[in-house]
Amino acid sequence: MTLIITFCAVPVWVARGEEKSERSCCAAPSGRAAILAALHPVATKAEKPAIPEGMVWIAGGEFSMGCELPGAKLNERPIVRVRVDGFWIDEHDVTNAEFRKFTEATGYKTTAERPVDWEEIKKQLAPGTPKPPDEFLRPGSMVFKPTAGPVDLKEMAGWWTWTIGASWQHPTGPHSNLDGLDEHPVVQVSWDDAVAYAKWAGKRLPTEAEWEFAARGGLEGKRFAWGDEFKSGEKFMVNTWTGDFPYKNTKEDGYERTSPVKTFPANGYGLFDMGGNVWNWCSDWYRVDTHARMKLDPSSCQNPQGPKSSYSPEHPNQTERVTKGGSFLCHVDYCESYRPAARRGTPPDTGMSHIGFRCALSEVSTPKPMDKNK
Repeated sequence: MTLIITFCAVPVWVARGEEKSERSCCAAPSGRAAILAALHPVATKAEKPAIPEGMVWIAGGEFSMGCELPGAKLNERPIVRVRVDGFWIDEHDVTNAEFRKFTEATGYKTTAERPVDWEEIKKQLAPGTPKPPDEFLRPGSMVFKPTAGPVDLKEMAGWWTWTIGASWQHPTGPHSNLDGLDEHPVVQVSWDDAVAYAKWAGKRLPTEAEWEFAARGGLEGKRFAWGDEFKSGEKFMVNTWTGDFPYKNTKEDGYERTSPVKTFPANGYGLFDMGGNVWNWCSDWYRVDTHARMKLDPSSCQNPQGPKSSYSPEHPNQTERVTKGGSFLCHVDYCESYRPAARRGTPPDTGMSHIGFRCALSEVSTPKPMDKNK
C-alpha cells in the first residue's frame, strides 16, 4: 500500500505498495504547521510523482543551514539561509542485505577488498612520508576498538586500528561476519563504493544541503532532529555511545555498535537514523569554511552543490568528502555529531566501522544494472 504520513500538515510520501491509508502525528511545537506551510510547499495527491520504493519525497523549501548554539563547531558557522528543490531520499540507510544484492548482481569489489594503491595514498600524505611495509598494503579497513581505559581524546589512533581483512562483509575484522546483521546499515564502504551502489540503483548521493534539510524533519533552530533535549523522557531517540568514551559502553540504548534500521524513532519527515547509528556520505567536497564562503555568495545558497574542491587546515594534503549524521560512537563528552548541523570531512577512499550511506533522487528513473566487467 501507499502510505500518506501527515506530520503536522506536511504530507510525506513513503513507498509501501498500492493501497492507501492515512495517519497523523500531532506532537509538534505550537505554530510549526503554519511555518512549514509557508516554507515548504508540498505536492498534492494529484501532483505527486510516482513513488520509488523505500524512498520519501521531501518537498523543496528554505531553511537555516548550520548551527550557532553552544557546542556547535566552527565548521557549522555561520548559519546561512538555503533553498533546495524537492527530492527523494531513502527512508533509511542502505542495509547489508541491500548492498549484498548490488555486489551479487555486479561482482563489485569494495575499496576495502582491493589492495591499497600506495601511489594514490601518498598523494594525500605529507611529502617524504615513507612507504609502509607491503603487509600493510593488503586489503583492509579501519576498525574501532575500545581502549582499556581513559585516553587523550585528541588522539584518535588510540581507538582506530588498520585491520587487514576488514570489509563490509567482515566489519570488525577477518573473523567477523554478517550473521544477524542483514537489517543493519552497511559499513566499511568508501565514498566510491557508495557512488557505485547509487548508480546501480539509478540514484545518487544527497548533497549536504539536501541531507541536512531532510534530517531536520521540518523543525527550525532545534539542536536535534526531534527537538532540543537529547532524550524524550526515558526514551532514547538515537543510537550513540552511552557510558565513558572510548573504553566503557553501557549499552543503555540497547546497542554496542550498529542497530537495525528503523529501531529508533523517525524524524518529522518519516526518515530513520538521520542522527546516530552511522555517518552518511554526501556528494559534496568538504571544506571547513563552506558556510563562511556561502555567506559571502548568496547565489551559492540555491540548491548548493558544495565547493569545487576540498580543504581542511588539519589535513592540507588530503581530499575529503562530507559525512553527516554522527554514529554509534558519538558521545557528548567527545562529539555531539548526531545533530543535523554537524559535519566532518572524510577521505573518499576510506571505509570505517561507523560510516554508511543512503541515496537520493531528483526524479524517478529506471535503474541501469552495472556491467560486471567494469
